[in-house]
Parts: sequence; structure tokens; C-alpha cells
Amino acid sequence: MREIVIVGGGYAGFYAAWGLEKRLGTAEARITVVDPRPYMTYQPFLPEVTAGSVEARHAAVSLRRHLRRARLIAGTVTAIRHADRTITVRPANGADYELRYDTIVVTAGAVTRTFPIPGLAQHAIGLKHVEEAVAIRDRLMTAFDQAAFLPPGAERRRLLTVTFVGGGFSGVEGFGELLSLATAMLKSYPELSSDELSFHLVEARGRILPEVGDKPGAWVVRSLERRGAHVHLNTQIHSLADGHVVLSNGEEFDSALVVWTAGNASNPVVHNHSDLPIDERGLLVVRPDLRVGTDSELVADAWAAGDDAAVPDLASTVPGAHTVPNAQHAVRQGRLLAKNIVADLRGGRIKNYRHSSLGVVATLGLGRGIFQYKRIVIKGLPAWLMHRGYHVLAVPSWERKIRVLTVWLTAAVFGRDLVSLASVQHPRDAFVTSGDPQRPVESPTSGRRAA
Repeated sequence: MREIVIVGGGYAGFYAAWGLEKRLGTAEARITVVDPRPYMTYQPFLPEVTAGSVEARHAAVSLRRHLRRARLIAGTVTAIRHADRTITVRPANGADYELRYDTIVVTAGAVTRTFPIPGLAQHAIGLKHVEEAVAIRDRLMTAFDQAAFLPPGAERRRLLTVTFVGGGFSGVEGFGELLSLATAMLKSYPELSSDELSFHLVEARGRILPEVGDKPGAWVVRSLERRGAHVHLNTQIHSLADGHVVLSNGEEFDSALVVWTAGNASNPVVHNHSDLPIDERGLLVVRPDLRVGTDSELVADAWAAGDDAAVPDLASTVPGAHTVPNAQHAVRQGRLLAKNIVADLRGGRIKNYRHSSLGVVATLGLGRGIFQYKRIVIKGLPAWLMHRGYHVLAVPSWERKIRVLTVWLTAAVFGRDLVSLASVQHPRDAFVTSGDPQRPVESPTSGRRAA
């Protein structure tokens, strides 16, 4: 039986495995998916998770529920040696081990790009996973609770200051949704006023949302600023030490919440621990049919797609262009991967990936959005409805679609659910103190015997 190993259970990996299960017989191949998380994150919903418009679990698609035949390994691939047809797997528990394969599909995805900025690792949080989106929401709501009983001053200003770094889709959507949540929360906090909210969006380039045109991008900036936000273009972060934000334009302020969405970097496993060919950006060299290699040098039995693959964009008029790393491409590439791998095993025809963009749509907060398809631009409520309609259709499985729709309809009737569950990040605190507020909380390693 042929062993097919899929590295990564994100968009491309999930859809490739799902498609292979439907097309391959049980005696043709065994499918193995290796990913540290037991679910596929539907990332376009993460901004709405931060705002409480989508439940966290509804933005996560269970791998075990939908991949009934695949072998699922909860672990991280730390090395790929295609010459030997082996990968090294680091499981959640236990020692590393090697796993052999006949065909490999690399869909590990990109990682968040960071820089050696003082305080970044200690104070910033990303927006790439469900856990991060939930933490951002809970931190904002906890900050409101704490600020409401403080007198006006430096500490209250710090708690009500939010900073997003990165003006791409993830950053702008998360910023707009969190600003919408904070504005709505003011109704429940009569002690606070809108003038005390301080939301900052920092972008190193001269514009935000590079996927849309200059005029729509400028409109988004004006829209955010009309809502009280501060948009800093052509600006970089110099320091985040002790939560004190220092910008390249000379501005400084304290910020209790810093969200880092400054783009993606190539996956370290692909870039540093693989013998598969990569380009100057650290992405896998991929042919238009999603096989690893070039037209002149094909790497047999190796396929790749998604954010860590440099897939040629046949629909672009720009010579040498590659598909942009977004969900729209990753989903379709995953589906084509399954079809092409089956065709390769059965001696069928392998097809090239070609997909023209359906346009771009972004949410900017409850009832606000922007959509662009070529020269057609739609703003405001219609674009926001288009955003919700598109993504509820795109999220996998009818079960997830119905759950998301139910939450949206409930919120339309009863409003947002303004409850913070930040304590779930430290679930043992209440148990350890046992009702005595003077009793110190033990560290995870306290009470253990010395070796």
C-alpha cells in the first residue's frame, strides 16, 4: 500500500486529505496527516472571533471528525529528507521518531514574521490561531473591567490603548473588529468614554490593504480615523519594552494590548530542515501542477501548496508572478492536489493550477466592510454582508455553516455577548488559592521533588 504523508493540516493540507479520502480506495494508499493541532483553523473568521461575533470553536474544523480514514499524528515535522523518503516527527509527548513515506505533500503553512524589536517577544501577541484571537478578546474585556474602577490617569490610558502592527488583511480586519467591539462595550461601562479609547494601527508602508486599489485603501484609512482610530503609515515600531510603544515618527505611548500581524515568513522546516528545493524567499519551488521542482528538474513523489509554496500564477499578466498566500488559493490548491495525486497514481492527466481572483472582501467591524473586484468597489454594509455570505459558504461542512449562522442570528437579536473568560488561561489559580486571596499561587514546578 502506498504511503502518502501530508505535512500540515491547514487549508491546503485538509482539503488535499479530504479529497484523497473520497477518491482513493482503501487498498490504494494510506493517508497520514501530521499537525500539532487537531483542527484546521478557518483564519478569515479570526477577526470576528476577537470581536465575539464567531465562537472560537466554530472557527476550528476538527480533523478527526472529517478525515475518517486518514491516520492523524499530533506532532510537528522537524525535518524532511526526501532523498531517503523519511520525515522526523516530534510528537506532543515522547521522543522524536522517523516516518517513512512514498509520496509527500508539504502544506505546512507560513509562520508569523517577527523582527528583533525590544519587548516584542514579551508583550505582543499574534493573530494566526484561534487561541490568540480568544486571548485578544479576553484581554481587551479584562482591561475594560480594570480601567472602569481607576481614576483618570496614565494607568487607565494604558489599559484602554490597543496597538496593531501590520496593515494587511489580518491586521486591518482584526483592528476594525476589535475597535467595533470596544465601541459597543462603552454602553456597558458608563465610567468610560469614547475619548479615552486609543486605537493605533501601525504600517511600515505608505498604504494598507495592498490587495485593493489605492483609492479603496485610502477610504479604509479615512473610515477608521472617523471612528477615532490613529493610522500611522510609513511608520515602524522601534521598541515595545515594558509595553511602552516607540514609533519611528517620534510618537510614544503605553499600550496594554499589542497585536502583531506584520506579515508571514517561510516555515523554518521548509527553509532550514529540508532537502527539497527552495527559492530566495525560502519557499518551495513548485511547478504549475503543484509538483515540487521546475519544468526541467522534477522532484518525484513530492507535492506542495499553500503559503510555503511558490506556486506560479498562470492567471496573472505579470511574468514570473506567484499566487498570493491567502485562503482563496490554498483551498483550491488543496482540492487540485487531491485530484492530481490520484491522477498520478492511476496514470491519468495532471492539470495545472489556474485560478482568477474572485475579488477581495474585508470586514472592518460590525456592519462595515469593503469589496473590490477589478474596478468594482463596494463599501459599507453591502460589502460587510458580502463578506459574511462568502465565508459562511466557504467554511467547510454544513455543520460549521449552521453553527456560525446560528451565532450571527442570535447576536442580531440579543446583541454581543460581553463576557470575558480570561481566567481559562490560568485554570488552576482558583483551585490553588482555595478561596484564600492571601495564599500565593504556586508555579507549575513548585512542590516537585528535586531530582
